Amino acid sequence: MENRYATNPQEAKHYTTEKLREEYLIELLFEDNKLHLTYSHEDRVVIGGAVPKDKVLKLDAGNFLKTAYFLERREIGIVNIGGNGVIMVGDMTYVLSTKEALYIGKGNKEVLFESRDIANPAKFYLVSTTAHQSYPTVKVSLDEAQPVHLGSDAESNKRTIYKYIHADGAKSCQLMLGMTILAPNNMWNTMPAHLHDRRMEVYLYFDLTEAGRVFHFMGQPHETRHLVVKNEQAMISPPWSIHSGVGTSNYTFIWAMAGENDSFADMEPVAMETLK
Repeated sequence: MENRYATNPQEAKHYTTEKLREEYLIELLFEDNKLHLTYSHEDRVVIGGAVPKDKVLKLDAGNFLKTAYFLERREIGIVNIGGNGVIMVGDMTYVLSTKEALYIGKGNKEVLFESRDIANPAKFYLVSTTAHQSYPTVKVSLDEAQPVHLGSDAESNKRTIYKYIHADGAKSCQLMLGMTILAPNNMWNTMPAHLHDRRMEVYLYFDLTEAGRVFHFMGQPHETRHLVVKNEQAMISPPWSIHSGVGTSNYTFIWAMAGENDSFADMEPVAMETLK
C-alpha cells in the first residue's frame, strides 16, 4: 500500500511537474499477478489494480488499514478493463467481462480475483471508500448502467456517461462510480470545467494507444496546472481542484467520487472566463 497525504491549494500551486506527479498521478496500477494499492487521505479512498494472470489474488492490505480484513469498515467498486475475469466474494462467484462492474458492501471478509484466460487476463480496477453500513453486492453491466449523453462533435466532447454506483443504481454509503466513453474523433472529457467541494474524485484513463496521451488539467480555476497521463494511469483530484482533460485521440475513463454527497449533479460550474 502506497500512502499519500492530502494537499492544500496554496501549497500545490508551488509544485514542480515532478512534485505534481508524485502527489496526484498513480503511474503503476496493473502488473501481472500483483495487487497494487494506493491510500489517499483525500476522503480516505483506496485506489488499486489487480491482474490475476495465472494465480488467484486476494484483496488484502496487510496491517495498513488496522482492521481484521479489508472490507471490515469499507465498501468497494470494481471494474474489469481486461479479459474475462472472476471475483469470488465469500461463497458467491461473479463473472465480469470487460467494462462490467461489481459493487461489494461492508462486512465481506474475503474477496478473490481470478482470470479466465491467462493469455488475456482480467484487469480489475478498484476504488474503495469507508462505509458505515452494508449494502448488497451488485454486478452492473454496461447495458444496465444508466447512460447520459452529453457534448457534441462541434465541441470535440461528444460522450456517453454510464453510471454504475450511484443513488439510483447500485446502492452505496458514499462511493459513486461510473464510466465515460468518448465518441470517435472526440477528445475533451469536460469543458467548461467544474468543482465539487464536498467530494474528491479519481480518474482512470484507458483505451489509449501506447503512444496516446491525455493532458489532465487540475488546480484552482485561477491557478490551473496540467499533467501528461498515459494509458491505464489514474489521477487523484482533490475537492478544491478542477478535473478536465483532452487526449491525442478518443479514450475512456472511469470516474469515482467519495464524500458527503451522493448526488451526481452536486457540482459548481466554472465559467471559461474564470480559468487561468
